[in-house]
Amino acid sequence: MKVLVLCGPESSGKSWLSGEIQAHFGGELVGEYVRHFIDEHARDTCYADIPAIARGQLAWEDSARARRPELLILDTHLLSNILWSQALFGDCPAWIEQALLARTYDLHLLLDPVGVCWVGDGQRCQPALPQRQAFFADSLAWLQRHQQPLQVIGGDWQQRSAAVLTAVERLLEGKTPICPTEC
Repeated sequence: MKVLVLCGPESSGKSWLSGEIQAHFGGELVGEYVRHFIDEHARDTCYADIPAIARGQLAWEDSARARRPELLILDTHLLSNILWSQALFGDCPAWIEQALLARTYDLHLLLDPVGVCWVGDGQRCQPALPQRQAFFADSLAWLQRHQQPLQVIGGDWQQRSAAVLTAVERLLEGKTPICPTEC
């Protein structure tokens, strides 16, 4: 089983590219639990919600891992929970990072916000590019600090799609990412 994560700021194409990957390669796709949580509760989240959101994301991921698909595609993982909790509330429960580090991921595709426009959807809250660039930088710093396999994906929608499909093909062939973690 290969575990692939799409990560980075909002409106950078994670969900769309996850669907493109699944359509092209098959595999099992795990969505973003926080979207389900917000829809279910019909309100903005607060700091007290962070543990429940993280547990929900983990439950979805662990359930999919138990089925052992050849390719597991994660639209996001706990790194987003950590960074959003810190950005919105200035803190994050320590167990969430521990839970993230306890799992193995074969490749993180980190999506750069430059080159694509922000699209509001009622749940997104960072329309300014500098905010999304800061989230990208925080994601990159965390992934590098914890020596996680990653490839940065940028460009317009067509370039992102081509780069992502190439990266997944390489992953499934057992090759290393085109872009080393020093990107």
